[in-house]
Amino acid sequence: MLYGKEHVKRYQETDGAEGHDWQGTTTLLLTTTGRKTGKERTTPLIYEPEGDAYLVVASKGGADEPPLWYLNLQADPEVKVQVKGDRFTARARTATPEEKPPLWRKMVAAWPAYDEYQTKTSRDIPVVVLERV
Repeated sequence: MLYGKEHVKRYQETDGAEGHDWQGTTTLLLTTTGRKTGKERTTPLIYEPEGDAYLVVASKGGADEPPLWYLNLQADPEVKVQVKGDRFTARARTATPEEKPPLWRKMVAAWPAYDEYQTKTSRDIPVVVLERV
C-alpha cells in the first residue's frame, strides 16, 4: 500500500497510474508552500470532483489541530494540484458554512470515515475547494 512520500513519488512518476486509486477511493496530489519554510510540500489527499473544481477534506484523522497543508494554504492559497497526469495551479478556499453540507456529504460518500473523524474533535473539519486558475 502506498502512503506518504512513497505515494507522492510513485504518483508523480506514473502520472497517477500508481497512487490515484487508493483503498477504494481516489487521490490527488496537493502541493502547498510552507508558511514558515517557503518550501513546497506535497500531500496525497482523497478528492471528489465538483464541477470544474476539486474537493478535499482537512481532517487529519479527527485531530484537534488541522493538518499542516491546510495551515499552509490559509497563508498562501495558490497551490499546485495533480490529478492523474493533469497538473495545474489552483486557488484553495474553505467551503462556506452555507455550501459545506452537500460537499461534506459528497466527501463522506467517497470516504465514510470522515464522519467518524468529525466525532473525535470539536474542530469543524473543513472542506476545501480547489479551483483551477
